[in-house]
Amino acid sequence: MFNNDTINKFQSIETPFYYYDMGILRQTLEACTNASARYGFHVHYAMKANFNPKVLDMIQSFGIGADCVSGNEVKAAIEHGFAKEKVVFAGVGKSDKEINLALDADIFCFNVESVQELFIINDLAAAKNKKANVAIRINPNVDAHTHHFITTGLDENKFGINIWQLPDVADALRKCTNLQFLGIHFHIGSQITDMEVYKSLCTRINEMQDWFEDHGFPVKVLNTGGGLGVDYYNPDTNAFSDFESYFNVFKDFLNVRPGQEVHFELGRALVAQSASLISRVLYVKNGLKKNFLVLDAGMTELLRPMLYQAYHSIENLSQKSKVESQNLTQDIKYDVVGPICESTDCFRKDVDLPESFRGDLIAIRTAGAYAEVMASGYNLRNRAQSVYSE
Repeated sequence: MFNNDTINKFQSIETPFYYYDMGILRQTLEACTNASARYGFHVHYAMKANFNPKVLDMIQSFGIGADCVSGNEVKAAIEHGFAKEKVVFAGVGKSDKEINLALDADIFCFNVESVQELFIINDLAAAKNKKANVAIRINPNVDAHTHHFITTGLDENKFGINIWQLPDVADALRKCTNLQFLGIHFHIGSQITDMEVYKSLCTRINEMQDWFEDHGFPVKVLNTGGGLGVDYYNPDTNAFSDFESYFNVFKDFLNVRPGQEVHFELGRALVAQSASLISRVLYVKNGLKKNFLVLDAGMTELLRPMLYQAYHSIENLSQKSKVESQNLTQDIKYDVVGPICESTDCFRKDVDLPESFRGDLIAIRTAGAYAEVMASGYNLRNRAQSVYSE
């Protein structure tokens, strides 16, 4: 991702900033759409991963739909050209204002997460003399084997409707004359790299569609959610997720009826590897047992390591050419930390890096997902700018 010309250009740019390699983003989108098209699958982009305007514009250009979890995401999707018939609206706490916005936009579908929500959408749709398409988000109680902060498909999670509540769902759907039942929706978590997890999900989806059809509700749409992970440890070697294997699991294990549509909601897998957080070393602190690199980027620019101990590869770009040309292998262990007035403001501990100095450029990789979108102004910090390869 970083050649000498790119690194030299970085020297004149104020840090910290997010660097987007638009070529990587384009190649990722091509790999995903080519693999999904082979089976006629429908892909929606989970906008919560990254709603940078240039990123959205490129994703939309590939004909991908939008998976939204707020009214403003629905609004942004429409404004950036995502077809309204490809926009879905999920989220456990949709406000009346957000539901009305989506109804006015005539989106494809609401992914409904409670019985009460069914009645709310029905009443709001009736007030507009409209009929809203809905899919029922079901907790399949499938363990995604990922960090507990990003697991969403277990019975104790706040998301979705538990299986034992399905009779109440059926009763509500019969009463709600301003709703059109389209299908069933699932999402079991994020950063999933074990394909066996998706096989288990397919089994549960097959069971759930049988239940709905047995109770008089034909299922048109099977929305499997997303959650496909990326390789945070080897961002150059594995710049793309294994879309072929991912979609192949659903082709092999999902019982798709004639005329049914299979939908996916991918976020991280489409954008994560396309960006890095670029920072400078402000101070080098050498102690008896610890060495610290204090950067000008912190948890205000990338929260994931502090929020749930997420790993990101870290590189010293300024020393990169020296190491390569001189074949230097002597590394020093550094705790790479930010400037925020919090002890948790640490990207990683004991990172092996070449000897580093004040002013060195540092790249924190795989920052295209859940970095810029989660940025804050804590400590009254300025928002970091975005820089693009194109």
